Amino acid sequence: MEGITIRPMTEDDLDAVLAIEKASFPSPWGRILFLGELNSAHSFPMVARNSEGIVVGYICPMLVIDEGHILNVAVHPRYRGHGIGRLLVKKVLADCRFKEAEFVSLEVRPSNTVAITLYRDLGFIVTGRRKAYYENGEDALMMEYIFNDDKGND
Repeated sequence: MEGITIRPMTEDDLDAVLAIEKASFPSPWGRILFLGELNSAHSFPMVARNSEGIVVGYICPMLVIDEGHILNVAVHPRYRGHGIGRLLVKKVLADCRFKEAEFVSLEVRPSNTVAITLYRDLGFIVTGRRKAYYENGEDALMMEYIFNDDKGND
């Protein structure tokens, strides 16, 4: 999407991030969880901003040794369907590849068909299922993006 920039999340972004989180999830993360991600040695949360400087999405990935993991990603409802989520996930994949990760994993609700379609389009595969993972008892699909040995062909 034109005019979208992705940069590291800062504490100044948290009000906007929390508003997106609340609009996106039935059991949203609170400020303390996001502060934990900002202060973690393994996490590198990022925000997407539009040309007016408004935070329109965010992603919270982490990298431990050679394993990347996406903990949380959301786009403001008003800006969905414009490729912002795709840009955020692709940025994480590029950063994890650069840092020599073997794969990137995530969990997603089976009912979130839009997200599942995006992840599959980007090359993620379903690797398992976590029973009753979410607070409402819904399972989680476990998905992974596995980097090829040839670092130029993903």
